[in-house]
Amino acid sequence: MRSRQRMFAAVMRLLLKCLRLGRRRRFKLVRQVEQLWHYGRLCLRSLLYNSFTNSDVVLDSLFEPVYWLVDHVTRWFGVVFVALVIGLTSSIVAIVYICLLPLILQTYTPAWICWHLAYGHWNLLMIVFHYYMAITTSPGHPPQAKDDLTGVSICRKCIAPKPARTHHCSICNRCVLKMDHHCQAAWLNNCVGHFNHRYFFSFCLFMTMGCIYCSISGWDMFRDAYAAIETYYQTPPPTFSFRQRAFHKSVVYLWVLCSSVALALGALTLWHAALITRGETSIERHINKKERQRLQKKGKVFRNPYSFGSWNNWKVFLGVDVPRHWLTRVLLPSPHLPHGTGLSWDLPPCVMEQRAPLLAI
Repeated sequence: MRSRQRMFAAVMRLLLKCLRLGRRRRFKLVRQVEQLWHYGRLCLRSLLYNSFTNSDVVLDSLFEPVYWLVDHVTRWFGVVFVALVIGLTSSIVAIVYICLLPLILQTYTPAWICWHLAYGHWNLLMIVFHYYMAITTSPGHPPQAKDDLTGVSICRKCIAPKPARTHHCSICNRCVLKMDHHCQAAWLNNCVGHFNHRYFFSFCLFMTMGCIYCSISGWDMFRDAYAAIETYYQTPPPTFSFRQRAFHKSVVYLWVLCSSVALALGALTLWHAALITRGETSIERHINKKERQRLQKKGKVFRNPYSFGSWNNWKVFLGVDVPRHWLTRVLLPSPHLPHGTGLSWDLPPCVMEQRAPLLAI
């Protein structure tokens, strides 16, 4: 009997000891989990902490995968758009030479023939030159050596000093001097910045002028060709040869394409002309608009420090320093560089007077 009692007591002591040991281990495990949780939360806060964080930064972070997908897809679209614009432009030029030019030489007076030959080839030369320069000229980037670079802010993507009017292009994945936009709409597959902004605008302008020229010149031929196409389905059908049918469809294709491009590209050209008149880029327009509204609430007036007046803005943009430059640099192909380096913005030589400061109270 006593041996049984001793055995039972020993078992109970062993059970209580195991319970106490298990409780200690359980409390120790809980403490370890709590420590890991606090340590992980501290690491996460230290990695993500930013005193300038706001709702915009949070939204940008959430949409970063979407931006990445769009940027990479857009790069491939740019190559397709360049091939498309070359193909469409070449088809229009071929139709003009094969279909329209022989008709002009046969029916027009010598004076009108000289006008069409001179203006048409000049316009074509300006389109080809400025398009080639726009897609092959680098827009300009801040130098890799950052020791002598004066920046007004820090690019949060490049983590490098960013000069005035410089912005980061997510598609090129680098900062661009005086960035206007990354151009896909005008089929350049290139950033529009300090060194190729003039080429981009001139291409849009001369392409619009060329499309308007083709639409106006081919209006009578378009009406005749369209009327002829409508008779194809009559009974009995008219006896048009294959060459005549190809001529009719080519004229209609030329007029519809040129008229459509003239409307779309003409609107884009007018938009950029208005920006140039105000001395700002597409990105700066949104920045200046917000700044103007912010200062207006404080009773202050915002003044664009890069605007020198409408006429002077055009002279600075086109690089017109003397009167003869309107011919040699605007009406003729010219590879001259823009004013300044894109890193600093001193007063251009063509501007005679200093403008008002940035803020005028």
